[in-house]
Amino acid sequence: MTTANAYAIEVQGHSAGIVVADRGGYTFFVSDWAFRDLDRRVFRNVGQAERAANQHYSRLANNRRR
Repeated sequence: MTTANAYAIEVQGHSAGIVVADRGGYTFFVSDWAFRDLDRRVFRNVGQAERAANQHYSRLANNRRR
């Protein structure tokens, strides 16, 4: 059995990007430019990247309401 080296990250039905396993963590590559602040950031694990994408999306949604 093999382990996955890349994971898709979705937030509220939006494809935020993928995280790819690399030495030292997981690198985030955005697929939606709304998440550009996360592009090429390195996270310790997939869960941390997913939380960052959710938090980023929440900030975007809050800014649109203002």
